[in-house]
Amino acid sequence: MIFADDLAAVRGDGVFETLMLRNGEVRNLDRHAQRFVNSSRMLDLVEPDLDRWLAATELAARTFAQTNGAPEAALRWVYSRGRESTGVPTGWVTVAPISADVVSARESGVKVMTAERGFRVDLSERSPWALIGAKTLSYAANMAALRYAKSHGLQDVIFVSDEGHVLEGPTSSVVAVRGRTLITPPIEAGVLPGTSQAALFRVAEAEGWQTAHDVLRVEDLLDADGVWLVSSVRVQARVTELDGHEMPRPACADDIERMVWQSVTE
Repeated sequence: MIFADDLAAVRGDGVFETLMLRNGEVRNLDRHAQRFVNSSRMLDLVEPDLDRWLAATELAARTFAQTNGAPEAALRWVYSRGRESTGVPTGWVTVAPISADVVSARESGVKVMTAERGFRVDLSERSPWALIGAKTLSYAANMAALRYAKSHGLQDVIFVSDEGHVLEGPTSSVVAVRGRTLITPPIEAGVLPGTSQAALFRVAEAEGWQTAHDVLRVEDLLDADGVWLVSSVRVQARVTELDGHEMPRPACADDIERMVWQSVTE
């Protein structure tokens, strides 16, 4: 039960993780759990008891399999500072089938616009209370950006900093491919550490690809062989158009998408 004065509801004061549940198994669990703990620390929340979260996750996955049975779902952990009247932390796990939009983005890619994030890349150093790098419940601005994009016939957004550095999507990490090198913005740029991006880089390196965390600008994305938005549930969505510029499917696309799927489902 969630009470009306829970600070997750009234202030967005908490953290969350969204994990892929596929064929009854939660994928990439260790990376999500570590980020969950790190985000909790950044918000000065009581450190989550991972054994209890894992037990709740197992129960949720089993219940979903028995009552719904869909092969894929989004499993979400939500951890709140608790009720305003008690201050005792609260947490819950939910499971929902993936949407048709997720399937469409995987299969057909996404048309994307860039959008100003409204801060410089050194914000986390100047203002640690901004919680850059924590996966908090305060996603209203991200969702507003997505709604704006969709109202203009687009499917997603890539945020850029005041300096013009590429950051991330509202719910995804940005990966550009140039030759045999996969590139993503550095954590120091003020992006959330991507669990799917990290898993993809590990698989790519094992197959002989180079990986890098480098500063990217919009023109770098346009000049790249290809650009993907990667995330836990949608997995991958190739950028087919960026700010009105068509981005044809590159020769490496099959390899990249195979590695992304391998990284989040193995």
